Amino acid sequence: MTTTIILNSLFPPPPPQTHSPSGLTRYMTSFTLRYSTTISCNVQTTKAFAVPRRNAVALILSSYFFSGVGLHDAAFAQPSIGLREYIDTFDGYSFRYPQNWIPVRGAGADIFFRDPYVLDENISVELSSPSSSRYKSVEDLGPPQEAGEKVLKQYLTEFMSTRLGVKRESNILSTSSRVADDGKIYYQVEVNIKSYASNNELAVMPQDRVVSLEWDRRYLSVLGVENNRLYELRLQTPENVFLEEENDLRQVMDSFRVNKVVG
Repeated sequence: MTTTIILNSLFPPPPPQTHSPSGLTRYMTSFTLRYSTTISCNVQTTKAFAVPRRNAVALILSSYFFSGVGLHDAAFAQPSIGLREYIDTFDGYSFRYPQNWIPVRGAGADIFFRDPYVLDENISVELSSPSSSRYKSVEDLGPPQEAGEKVLKQYLTEFMSTRLGVKRESNILSTSSRVADDGKIYYQVEVNIKSYASNNELAVMPQDRVVSLEWDRRYLSVLGVENNRLYELRLQTPENVFLEEENDLRQVMDSFRVNKVVG
């Protein structure tokens, strides 16, 4: 049985429309047209199937490409919970992330994954230098609120802009401390940052420099200490997307662990 047959059986052609199709019908029709051709099952085609994880069939297809299970078996497999585990034994940390997110090289972080559709949504891990840091516990940062202020200050420093008329509004939404199942203390920090910018920053008259919202994002950080180093898991997501995916993103936060490096 070819790939074409299986995908067409999952998404049969829609009936003729006598009126403007609904959003769901347009989506299903687009999906059928896009994937109704025979596909070469190799690593290079994996990213083409990185569709939103809220679609159960997309989870089945991505499970196939990552596990090597044949499409015949994948078509009848149970959808996974949508998270995969990343383990770094060299630096000593692990976490789970949405399985359809893709790695990005050269992003400046130790590891970086991004949603292929919502480009402002990503996850990364930052590490302090092993030669210059001597952390014993995350409590070396002070209480959670103090650590949250440091995290926010770092974000604002990174987002500094030389553009005229740019304004940033920021708030610490919550800070907390928890002891995970590995017995270590982790801090969790949530902040919101809004960026406003002028649509005509070079205008001479103030009334011509209209400032409007350009982005509104939620930043979720998890801080942990091991190997005398500070580890920070960072999640960035648009505020409206966070409302839809909060459960998944909190699972990612809760999964972060720092591990002792042997050798």
